[in-house]
Amino acid sequence: MKYKFLQSLRYLFSLLCGAWLLVACQKNAPDEEKGGLAPTKGDRYYGGVFTTNETEYIKTLFPHSVQDVYSYRIASQIYEGLYKFDPATLKTVPCLAEDTQVDSTHTLYTIKIKKGVLFHDDPCFEGGKGRELKAQDVAYCFTRLATRHEMNRNFSVIDDIIAGAREHYEATQDGTPLKEGVSGIKVIDDYTIQFQLVRPNALFLSYLARPEGFIFPKEAFDKYGKDLYNKAVGTGAFVLSEIDENVSIILKRNPTYHQKDSYGNQLPYLDAIKIKFIKDKKTELFEFKKDNLDMVYRLPTDYIVDILSEQQRADGSLPFALEREPEMQTQLIVFMNQDNLFKNPDIRKAFSYAINRERIKDLVLGGEAYDAGRFGITPPSFKDKGYLSEKVRGFEFNPDTALLYLQKAGYPNGKGFPATTLYFNPEGDRNTQVVSEIKTQLKNTLNIDIEIAPIPHAQLSEKAQKGDFQMLRLSWIADFPSPEAFLRMFYSEGVPTEVGQVSYPNIARYQSSAYDQLYQQAMNADNEQQAYQLLMKAESVAMEEAPVLVLWYDEGYRLLKPHVKNFPNNPMQYRDFSQVYLTPLEKEGEKQTAAAM
Repeated sequence: MKYKFLQSLRYLFSLLCGAWLLVACQKNAPDEEKGGLAPTKGDRYYGGVFTTNETEYIKTLFPHSVQDVYSYRIASQIYEGLYKFDPATLKTVPCLAEDTQVDSTHTLYTIKIKKGVLFHDDPCFEGGKGRELKAQDVAYCFTRLATRHEMNRNFSVIDDIIAGAREHYEATQDGTPLKEGVSGIKVIDDYTIQFQLVRPNALFLSYLARPEGFIFPKEAFDKYGKDLYNKAVGTGAFVLSEIDENVSIILKRNPTYHQKDSYGNQLPYLDAIKIKFIKDKKTELFEFKKDNLDMVYRLPTDYIVDILSEQQRADGSLPFALEREPEMQTQLIVFMNQDNLFKNPDIRKAFSYAINRERIKDLVLGGEAYDAGRFGITPPSFKDKGYLSEKVRGFEFNPDTALLYLQKAGYPNGKGFPATTLYFNPEGDRNTQVVSEIKTQLKNTLNIDIEIAPIPHAQLSEKAQKGDFQMLRLSWIADFPSPEAFLRMFYSEGVPTEVGQVSYPNIARYQSSAYDQLYQQAMNADNEQQAYQLLMKAESVAMEEAPVLVLWYDEGYRLLKPHVKNFPNNPMQYRDFSQVYLTPLEKEGEKQTAAAM
């Protein structure tokens, strides 16, 4: 049984972790000849290529369109915002901002911008040389975020947050923006920008760290327009170099990057990052074993047990690190709440009671999950911040209650239930196994037959936003470390009434005045703790009506080569390669970098 398999994995993990640390923490002697790495201050090394893999190809790199984690992980190496997240703690820290002052009303933010920051060299600039970033660029990007445009999918981030943003957005519906721009955005001088908020918001600085807050130059938008989905001009540590669609993306070191480390070394250390797009997990693991990948993220547990037993050294250590991290990620089924069928909450409840989540976690996933989805949509990753997700009442397997709600909806024992389709992206074979189990459970419990339809991730995302579905399987991962990253999914302000019009992040198109009121109160709270208490109440209101079916909360396994340093794991899978470096390999004759480009 897979569940026992997982128990053996965790036993191996506990035994081997200590042995790995004993070996991996030994200091490697500088040896530039071994792999072409150049030692520098602080026992760091310049050079090398970090090679990783994603199972899904990117949808876009343009900040105002980024909505999937695959695009976000790459775009965040190219672009920067005024703030970013510390990859070790996930705290919000300054990036392009040098200093921030907040007035006594907690609504006026005056932000000093770092001098000497250059955009990447690009043909969009005169002479191809990147110019200095100014406050006007920040104002331009946030004004575009408040402009109705087919490339702008993320206006909700500043709607009703920055003063005048909604008025400007509505004015641009017919292509005529307000002459005065967004009233709450003001350029004081070349290096000072002001944001006037509608009301206090304890999370505002974290909004500036999200992909919607990444800064790009007007010249790039004017030159490339829609082509910015696969072009990128930012200020980040890496420059977009090569794209081989669905095969690989290469990011090269930005030689004019503005950041230095604590030793005074110019960042970044790496020469390049290579992202491959291998969909099959078995192939991905094979590439890792051949040293063609520096990292593997999210492997089936049976693969992990195999590689542990295969590659354990005589002294009990491993040639890689195995890391586990409960994640800010929830796996779920989204119901289209405006659909003629699923607008009935009794049907949504019937489905929610009909699914045995523990069986999925133990037998289908082999235990590769933090917990079954017994509570709300927010994962139990915020306990240390005071958000107690276990207090939110969710749904557990109860066949009798499921049949009762189905009968109440007018379909006793599934009789006459109409054709229904569940869309999903395969992502290897895990999602296929999960939705196949869901199909079986719905048949066994409710006597309902559903169709399951695999489609590419980009197509799934398009269907989700346009409401072109009845049910879809989705992974919702935080793009900033707060429960609000999950609960904004149910806020109904701006949700369209017609299918075909974009709705994001509320792709379920759930509407509840009681929820909206609590959510708005949370956004207006004086502090984070007060906001969290209100958000817990709001989440309880939403889950009573089952707008989504929560499956499980994720726990990710990461395999990392020991020569990769300064690359902390975190529950958001937020990746910042600006201070990652490689060290000479321990074994003579091994390749120094993960792969040659």
